[in-house]
Amino acid sequence: MNALPFILSLFLIFMPFMDKEDLNESIDPVILAIDSGSSGELARYFENSISLNINGQQGDFSKNQAEQVIKDFFKKNPPLRFQLVYRSETNPKLSSYIGEYQSGQASYRVFIKINQLDTDLKIYSLGFVKA
Repeated sequence: MNALPFILSLFLIFMPFMDKEDLNESIDPVILAIDSGSSGELARYFENSISLNINGQQGDFSKNQAEQVIKDFFKKNPPLRFQLVYRSETNPKLSSYIGEYQSGQASYRVFIKINQLDTDLKIYSLGFVKA
């Protein structure tokens, strides 16, 4: 019976770290989609309306429109490599990421803003800006 309070206290101590780990794991499919140039896979994580910035050309798009814009970007700039260089996950509901995208033509900074809704992660803002 004395072990129960100890186990509960351990659970409460480590619970915030478990949430952060879950969030870290959930961004992995987004990273893989960008790294492989898969607009369809990336679009699975878009909000119904998303703000895009493709090298200064900005706008709000529906999920389907945004997928086409990203598909065109990946076609013109096929990925060689993508990696995250910055994570801001202090708020469990809102996270920001900055990455470096290398294509044969140029290098881009990638800005990703995400809403975490329950277990679903949704990208509400995405930008590719020439470095």
